[in-house]
Amino acid sequence: MGIIKKFEDLLVWKKAHELVLKIYEQTRKFPSEEKFGLISQMRRSAVSIAANISEGFKRKSKKDKMNFYNIAQSSLSELKYYVILSKDLGYLGTEKEIEILNKITGEVERMLVGLIKSVKHYT
Repeated sequence: MGIIKKFEDLLVWKKAHELVLKIYEQTRKFPSEEKFGLISQMRRSAVSIAANISEGFKRKSKKDKMNFYNIAQSSLSELKYYVILSKDLGYLGTEKEIEILNKITGEVERMLVGLIKSVKHYT
């Protein structure tokens, strides 16, 4: 792969964006009383992952980049809890849909770790 010139070229951002879309898809099925609770929290944490990756990408210093990528990791951890809670409350769809969400969150997590390691090593 060549030089990455924009955040949209980062595989981790693409996967995080895919996660956002899946979270929106799943939360549309939640009870309406969760609109300002769990739905809002899940969507915000998912969006925060992709948004912080994109913002960190444009930062010039290693410290700034790391800060935004670490925030993305924290938002991912928060989202993982909301997925567990939603499953336990019976809000999420089928086991297959839950498995897909868990697979994507795991991929984003591994990719973020790799991104952080590359920033530590190369910048």
